[in-house]
Amino acid sequence: MALTIQRKSIFPESGDNWRTIASRTLPRLSTEDAIAALQSWNLHVFMRASVGTSPDTELHPVLPSDIIFIEAPR
Repeated sequence: MALTIQRKSIFPESGDNWRTIASRTLPRLSTEDAIAALQSWNLHVFMRASVGTSPDTELHPVLPSDIIFIEAPR
């Protein structure tokens, strides 16, 4: 059986957060739109228990071991 086409993904770099990943991987979008897109494509990361009660994206940490999809599902 042949492999299927895979979605583009990355492993975060040390110190990455949603903002740095968005600006690096989706530079054509505004930062806010890029963050929203990434979070919607990566609910397995974004919906992880946050470290606080604010909706601020910094409270939803990205770990170096996370797989972050940088394109929408096909």
